Amino acid sequence: MNFQFDTSLISGYHGPTQIARVLTENWVERNMYCPICGTPVLRHFEANRPVADFYCENCAAEFELKSKKRKIGIGNIINDGEYKKMIRRITSLNNPHFFFLTHANNEVRNLVLIPNYFFVPDIVEKRKPLAANARRAGWVGCNINLTTIPEYGKIYIIHNSVEINHNQVIDNYRHVESLRIQSIESRGWLLDVLCCIDKLNDQFTLDEVYAFVNELKMKHPDNNNVEAKIRQQLQLLRDKGFLEFTTRGHYKKVK
Repeated sequence: MNFQFDTSLISGYHGPTQIARVLTENWVERNMYCPICGTPVLRHFEANRPVADFYCENCAAEFELKSKKRKIGIGNIINDGEYKKMIRRITSLNNPHFFFLTHANNEVRNLVLIPNYFFVPDIVEKRKPLAANARRAGWVGCNINLTTIPEYGKIYIIHNSVEINHNQVIDNYRHVESLRIQSIESRGWLLDVLCCIDKLNDQFTLDEVYAFVNELKMKHPDNNNVEAKIRQQLQLLRDKGFLEFTTRGHYKKVK
């Protein structure tokens, strides 16, 4: 991959948002392969498509690109579009996968794939409505809070200016694909428990996970037996090969 942007494309553009869109979309079109099936080229959808930016002709996967200027890491917050539209999109059956790209000095620093089944409404933060004197008065945008996405859901393609081997990226995707769950409610529980586990050491106990009970109750106020739900998710993660039970009440993460 060539990490450099083609700055010759932006001579007729002035707004920073438009410039970033032209540079990053062109870079993906020139450099990016399908991280799901390995097809060497991604195709660009026609302009102003409301859902996705790129697609794979082989496996039909669709991808939406988001970018921000940042030298190191991907940060915690990604600005997105209209709040209601985003909620409708991530709760639909044809929600695209997301590319998050960071750049500095006209070159790519990070590129992360987040599969569509790692998106639930809780990751979308509603912004304040635009002021009454704004051109789009009352319009409500949103942010995507990356801290609510478990580490398994962040598949690096480029990490701090280092390209990850293509086969490793595809293997990483295939590994986490077993976490695909259609039900938004069930998906939310699994991802919430995974985020709790991310905060623990590689070997941890059931009591350490129970320490997040109050936090999980706030996210799932209709559930009156959070401890049982935690155990259910840990069993599911073991069955899918992400955890090992070492002894009673003790767990180990599988790398």
